[in-house]
Amino acid sequence: MEMIFLVRWENEQMTSLEERGRLLLSLQFLPPPAEGEAEGRRGGLYVGVLRCAHLAAMDVNGFSDPYVKTYLKPDVKKKSKHKTAVIKKTLNPEFNEEFFYEISLSELVHKTLEVTVWDYDLGRSNDFIGGVCLSCHVQGDALRHWMDCLRNKGQKLERWHILTNELPQTTCHD
Repeated sequence: MEMIFLVRWENEQMTSLEERGRLLLSLQFLPPPAEGEAEGRRGGLYVGVLRCAHLAAMDVNGFSDPYVKTYLKPDVKKKSKHKTAVIKKTLNPEFNEEFFYEISLSELVHKTLEVTVWDYDLGRSNDFIGGVCLSCHVQGDALRHWMDCLRNKGQKLERWHILTNELPQTTCHD
């Protein structure tokens, strides 16, 4: 009975936010190599920005020119930003880009991965399409994906995430 209530509550929380499309992410945490193991391999978090589906149209032509930004927060030195290429005139872009954060598992537990999707506009400020945060302090699929990544070291885990029109203020910002 308690589980039904929890699912209903989570669904109500999600429907209060406007869905702006979906984003396929892969996460993989690789521990640092042990003595004598693969030279050159670094330990840390690999974030794959694979594709988006059914993005909100932000341009008058009925499309968007999407790109994705990722941050690992808190980001005191402002060095965690990664950005994909812009894919023109589409609501279903394929990025297939991977970003790396050199970080230990003990540090990663206290971080939040903020992923935002933007519509590129020449000569104007870019439009926010949607975003998602993954950390130990969120709920639903984002929490499950994050925890699965932390628990299954070395495994690349892909999951679709619903983009919403606002990010959770409490966990996503420095």
